[in-house]
Amino acid sequence: MCIMIYEENNRKDVKIIIDIIKRTLGGHYMDAYSKLEALKDKLKSMESVVVAFSGGVDSSFLVKVAHDVLGDKVLAVTARSSTFPEREFKEAVEFAAQYNIPHRVVFSEELEVEGFADNPRNRCYLCKQELFSKMKQLAANEGYKYVVEGSNYDDTGDYRPGLQAISELGIASPLREVGLTKNEIRLLSKEMGLKTWDKPSFACLSSRFPYGERITKEKLEMVDKAEQTLIDMGFRQVRVRHHGSVARIEVNEEEFGRFIDSKIRDEIYSRFKELGFLYVALDLKGYRTGSMNEGFFNKKQEN
Repeated sequence: MCIMIYEENNRKDVKIIIDIIKRTLGGHYMDAYSKLEALKDKLKSMESVVVAFSGGVDSSFLVKVAHDVLGDKVLAVTARSSTFPEREFKEAVEFAAQYNIPHRVVFSEELEVEGFADNPRNRCYLCKQELFSKMKQLAANEGYKYVVEGSNYDDTGDYRPGLQAISELGIASPLREVGLTKNEIRLLSKEMGLKTWDKPSFACLSSRFPYGERITKEKLEMVDKAEQTLIDMGFRQVRVRHHGSVARIEVNEEEFGRFIDSKIRDEIYSRFKELGFLYVALDLKGYRTGSMNEGFFNKKQEN
């Protein structure tokens, strides 16, 4: 059964739909729906916003709701850089065009930010400081009252120094503020008909390197092309972690079985070798967010 609740016609119809949802999907969905209403109210009170828009699950949902609520008083802004794959950029452009959302592209080369290429533990802080300072200036120049970004409630549970920069700059995080989780955002996105509802999670390519390993444009290209190889082969959720001469592949556990096929292994190994890796390894724990933080926190605990 498909229930479209996002386009409200009148109060009576909405009440009927809500009653149906209560009986069929239970309280969890209603909690997500009430958060959606809180999000709409929050955005409406902001009057005009610049949305940091990467084309991922969260920012796509946020910019679509914002546009539905505020219309042309919304500007989606996407940053192009060597840490942002071309495939992700194209999908962001297509999404904005599909829904007639005003869209702007800015250039933000993180490798030129002092200290970023050294890949310190606060790398994300340096990146967000530079990027959102540009967005704040753009908003001020063009008369938008707020800059908003798409981190969700789940993002509070991992090591994310970028959130500190966002807080210091006064950037609003409406999805987090109303308590929307990633699963709830996917659920609501599906009900809204957004094709991003089941899009694999993505993080900037800089997150593929252990802290302290210098990041270069060439290394970023290696990782990007390696991940594109896996995507082209049909793997959905992928990460290729760069450990010097070693590529550590993370995929969802349900896709482990594909590596039994020697043809698939040989193709991956051959392609990765062409890209400059000497060794290719499969992470037996599978894909998970923030895996590069595991060694960092283990060292802290040992100290």
